[in-house]
Amino acid sequence: MSLKRLYIKTYGCASNVYDSSRMVDVLKPLGYALTETPENADLVILNTCHIREKAEEKVYSDLGRIRAHKQEKTIVAVGGCMAQAEGGEIIRRAPYVDMVFGPQTYHRLPEMIARAHRSQDKKTGSGRGIVEVDFPVESKFDYLPGEHSHVGSSAFLAIQEGCDKFCTYCVVPYTRGAEFSRPPQAILEEAKLLLEQGAKEITLLGQNVNAYHGEDPTGAIWGLGRLIEALAALKGLRRIRYMTSHPRDMDDELMIAHRDIPQLMPSMHLPVQSGSERILKAMNRQHTPDFYKKIIEKTRQYRPDIAFSSDFIVGFPGETDQDFEDTLSLVREVSYSQAYSFKYSPRPGTPGAVMDNQISEDVKAERLMRLQELLNTQQRAFNESTIGKTMPVLLDRKGSREGQGLGKTPYAQSVHIDVPAELFGECIDVKIEKAFANSVTGSVL
Repeated sequence: MSLKRLYIKTYGCASNVYDSSRMVDVLKPLGYALTETPENADLVILNTCHIREKAEEKVYSDLGRIRAHKQEKTIVAVGGCMAQAEGGEIIRRAPYVDMVFGPQTYHRLPEMIARAHRSQDKKTGSGRGIVEVDFPVESKFDYLPGEHSHVGSSAFLAIQEGCDKFCTYCVVPYTRGAEFSRPPQAILEEAKLLLEQGAKEITLLGQNVNAYHGEDPTGAIWGLGRLIEALAALKGLRRIRYMTSHPRDMDDELMIAHRDIPQLMPSMHLPVQSGSERILKAMNRQHTPDFYKKIIEKTRQYRPDIAFSSDFIVGFPGETDQDFEDTLSLVREVSYSQAYSFKYSPRPGTPGAVMDNQISEDVKAERLMRLQELLNTQQRAFNESTIGKTMPVLLDRKGSREGQGLGKTPYAQSVHIDVPAELFGECIDVKIEKAFANSVTGSVL
């Protein structure tokens, strides 16, 4: 089988990173191997995000550059959430795109590629126009290869997909579909394969990962806490993380897991989006600021050293100065180790996009600047609080210069450190000596 060149560019979240890696696995039996540039690639895939408008325009901009060096036999494909949401509109705007497919259909890539080549052989003109965005009856996980092609010391593992929450700003229920949880036995088997291939840390992924409710062969339903307990028993698994959680799906079983399971890292990403009860109701978040803060407080009772990160949206329709001040107050009260904050971006097809009282871009920008100043101050303070502590760091990547390793502390802090090459991929003890805005560094013990 002749070698074919595959270029994949991934936009957006960790779920997309996982999906891109699985596309590589699906295509490997067809003779495709990764290349770092789209030039001369036989197959180009843009695995897209649909959360913000800027992400979409970046995709179209990248498509324009790819078109400039697209050769006759090159297949250009757009996958992911933007593809699911826009479907044939992508073909209309960029007729040289050959395939469009959603995040639930990439297990059908071999069939789509064969169809694209058949259309090409018939010389049907620019673009083959294959669009696969229907939600399939079968689960893609039942058709993905068992082994992963590229496994480092840290690996992603999807356990849950989709969302039933229907927040008024969010497209995920429309692009990823209804909530679906994989059976625990399938997850455990995939985790074993990842460990056999060198993984030491596994991050469990889901759009609402703590809504996990997998059914085992006896008909029993497992929650995330029970799944983590079973994973922790696997030989060689040093670290477990999960993302992203919803406050409504937090339960005592998961909090107890943080207390009792040493492999479960003391960090939790728990998006709140706003500190205003009125705005949370308009967002259909299904929780109040007080409910959120009680979850934080209760989790800290189980695991006092746990660190929280979160997501925030500023400038949601109707957000007043007081609503925004309520967000700042919540941030001061909770205190975060990390956070992601964004200006509200209306997404077509969501209720928020047609709400009255849209906020001007100037006001959004000013509020975002103030919020990020506070969050950055908290992040730096948290990093500085770890100076003098010795923590295990998993060196999962090489740095930008020779002899530099990059890794994460248990609190998901980025660590840059000079180490011998034989320590890359290992979990080593590091004494933290310096803290920066977005990282820490220290010396190996």
